[in-house]
Amino acid sequence: MTKKVVVVGAGFAGLVAARELQMFGIDVEVVEARDRVGGRAWTENRLGADLELGATWVHWHQPHTWSEITRYQREIYQSPECEEAYWLTGGQVKTGTEAEMDGLQLRGMEKIFEGSRTFFPDPYNQLAALDDPSMRDAFIAADHRSPIDELLSDPSFTQEEIDLCEAFWSGGYIGDPRQGSALMAKHWASLSSHSMEEMVEQQLKYKLKGGMKGLYENIAADLTCPVHLSTPVTAIKHTPNESVVTLQNGEKIECDAVIVTVPVGALDTISFDPPLPPAMRKVVDDKWNSTGAKIWIKVEGHHSMAAMAPQPAVANVLKSEVFTDDGSTIIVAFGAFHDKFNLEDPECGQHIMNQWRDDLKVTACTGHDWVADPWSGQAWASLKKGQFTDSWHHFHETGTRLHFAGSDWARGWRGVVIDGALEMGIRTARDVAKEIL
Repeated sequence: MTKKVVVVGAGFAGLVAARELQMFGIDVEVVEARDRVGGRAWTENRLGADLELGATWVHWHQPHTWSEITRYQREIYQSPECEEAYWLTGGQVKTGTEAEMDGLQLRGMEKIFEGSRTFFPDPYNQLAALDDPSMRDAFIAADHRSPIDELLSDPSFTQEEIDLCEAFWSGGYIGDPRQGSALMAKHWASLSSHSMEEMVEQQLKYKLKGGMKGLYENIAADLTCPVHLSTPVTAIKHTPNESVVTLQNGEKIECDAVIVTVPVGALDTISFDPPLPPAMRKVVDDKWNSTGAKIWIKVEGHHSMAAMAPQPAVANVLKSEVFTDDGSTIIVAFGAFHDKFNLEDPECGQHIMNQWRDDLKVTACTGHDWVADPWSGQAWASLKKGQFTDSWHHFHETGTRLHFAGSDWARGWRGVVIDGALEMGIRTARDVAKEIL
């Protein structure tokens, strides 16, 4: 008899999971709360250009991402190099080249990355150090420190070095870097050849021609199964042999297994029967350190610039991305706290730009508040102190026909880029196929 699986969520993890399952001849239904596919990847024309409201950059060193780029014959292009750099430290704005600004971060980044080679010789086996008595205590201790704690432990670091690193990780963690786990930064280093330059290149340098929609729309087009949009799930009953998914309209879908790709920030929109066990429930209650936002700012004139500012700045990392035909520049900026932003208000954009330059005129702003979005409740998954060793891995096994996929649970890139979502969609789908066939 044909086996059936329900996939909850039509982001990258859900789409590739459905594609993988249908290759096995499994009957699949995808249910998505939003009125579109793509999840936290969303390409839309705003401010006169195609902008990424969510996930943005790709790279050939992201294996699962590059496989999809190859499959769908997409092309990449480079984000513009910035001619000028501005950084805020000690209440003063300094200027120079982007290379000079990066150079001032290098010593601090190397300190933050300390231990990455020892802790993560195999980056996809993230918790191997816990099984090594010679490393276990140091590994757990690093999880309870932040990247900034690593710098504060060494009095040789200047305030300027600390400020630049705090600015970088405020954007990288999309949350307060003083609350984030230092192990997350070290793990990112291990996925980037233990190099700041390589990490920045993977996360901030190359984009897809036509945008992320060129991937998620093509994956969706390859699905022969139904994809139900605007269809929230309210409850999931799961046993060792089957699952029942209840939709907001009251409809129930019986299936052999269910794959949930909903991120931690939105898992409370679903009632689970039996309830999630305490280790999982604690993660849902505590949430991640993902409290920030991304804003696109349009300014008059062409300005090739990068900028950084530590806490408590509204935006901590800023970069010119698009030079429009009407003589404007569209700039992207990231900050650690979404409630400091009014994403559609030019006055908010002007306040951000004034942190570094008060001579630029902002004409428009846009973005999407993923933290306030009920179907995500967060931007990308960034881990609080203590969560690297005690959180995400609990969702890899439930003992029933309930499975979790998505970048929140990835063994490789967790958040910031789409690679972890693709990895977990494929991996989880194949685990389910083995289980039910």
